[in-house]
This record gives sequence, C-alpha cells and structure tokens, in this order.
Amino acid sequence: MSKQGKVISERQAFTRMARLCSQKEYCSFDISQKLYRLNLNANEIESVVNLLVKQNFISDERFVRSYIGDKVKFNKWGKRKIELALRQKKIPQSIIQKVFNEYSDSELNQSLEYVIEKKWRSVKGASDNERKGKLIRYALGRGFEMNEIISSMQKLNLDFLDED
Repeated sequence: MSKQGKVISERQAFTRMARLCSQKEYCSFDISQKLYRLNLNANEIESVVNLLVKQNFISDERFVRSYIGDKVKFNKWGKRKIELALRQKKIPQSIIQKVFNEYSDSELNQSLEYVIEKKWRSVKGASDNERKGKLIRYALGRGFEMNEIISSMQKLNLDFLDED
C-alpha cells in the first residue's frame, strides 16, 4: 500500500506529533504542515494542533525564543532575517515582537563583527570600495541593519567614509 493511500486516525496523528514535539521545538504551522502531508482534513488538523497546544507540546512563543537564540548563536543571523523566517512560519507579529524585546541590540548583533571580519578576508574586488560594497551586501543578506554594519566596519578599521 502506498504512503498516500494510508489512512491515519486523529488519535494516531496526535500521538505521532506529540512524540515529535517532545524531541524538538515546533511551531503550530510546522505541525499543521506535517499533518497535512498525512492526509488529514482541515478540521482534524485544527483539532490535533489545538490539543497539542492545550497540552503544552506546542508553544509558538517558546518556539520563537528557541529559534531566535539558535539563529543568533549558531547561524549568526541578524534580526531582519530571523524576523522574515518567523513570518514565513506564520508566527503572529505580536509574539515575534514580544520575544525580540527580551533581547538587547548588542545581543542580536554580537556576531556581526565576527561575520564581517571573517568575510573581509575572502571577498574579492578591484578596489577597496568594491570589496566594501560586497561586504555590506553580504551583511545585509545575513539580516543585519545598515547602521550596525557601518558601525562594525568602522570599529574594524574598514572605514570607507574617508575615501572619496
């Protein structure tokens, strides 16, 4: 029997998702997607997700807190990229903002100097200005804000404002 034709009950789906959620943090959107792939209808998906939330297997706020911490520490992402990724997971803006308010700007940008310094060694260009432009685009792509990027570049003596 193919996996597509397999019928899974709401109870089995709940048990399977509860086991997943006990091993790793998931947001309600991720679990909904998994349940959809198990061929559950919309009412069953909503019912299972609500039960998981009620029994504290899923908490979007807890997920956001974990996600931000991991992306800042391990992936060295900036606030803008993290926020965009969370919005793609259909997390309410109020939850995102609440958790971001728990972090200081210095905590969110702690890896920026490291990222810039490391990338500066490998970026190629005909002139220093071209290299700095590439470096700025790289840091913007990592989700950092322009004023923070310029500030970090100045701290690292990559000051481009004195060149005309």
